[in-house]
Amino acid sequence: MSFPLDVLKDFDIILASQSPRRRALLQDMGLQFRSTTIEIEESYPSTLPATEVAEYLSRLKANAYLPTINSHELIICADTTVVLNNRILGKPQNANEAKKMLTQLSGKCHQVISGVSVRTSKGIYSFSDTTEVCFSNLTKADINYYVETAMPLDKAGAYGIQEWIGMIGINYIKGCFYNVMGFPTAAFYRFLQTKGKDLL
Repeated sequence: MSFPLDVLKDFDIILASQSPRRRALLQDMGLQFRSTTIEIEESYPSTLPATEVAEYLSRLKANAYLPTINSHELIICADTTVVLNNRILGKPQNANEAKKMLTQLSGKCHQVISGVSVRTSKGIYSFSDTTEVCFSNLTKADINYYVETAMPLDKAGAYGIQEWIGMIGINYIKGCFYNVMGFPTAAFYRFLQTKGKDLL
């Protein structure tokens, strides 16, 4: 039986991320890869719409590999942003900032946007995927408990949908659950089905 992602079988796949969630999701998709990162300044033009930042940053990361990539390598880069009222909520610097972010998200809907770029020696392909996430009204006790026990300082928007706060605080989502975790698995699969042969 052929594997649906056999289009990638001849590549040495590199995930340009140390995110444990992204690594786990790609492993669950059945991909064999190694992880590495290149330190870059993740900046973007101030005029760029918030909804386009994730894909822009994923391309920025992918292009950092251009000087060293060989013909057998395929680089997967991703970036995920949380957007509330056209404003990006990044990773909180401390617990107080995390609590402030969750207070802002409480009782509202926001967008989680993941940008993905795939680079080979022949070129770069990118796309983005958006999930709408709607929180119920979180109490101060809810927020304090989550932040103090989970310490979500490594997560954009100060929360993980797969964690306690997601279990008790999210009313509904529209779109891909795994996208909110950090990688749009379904959109990536569709991308490979339609563009995979172009990577060869």
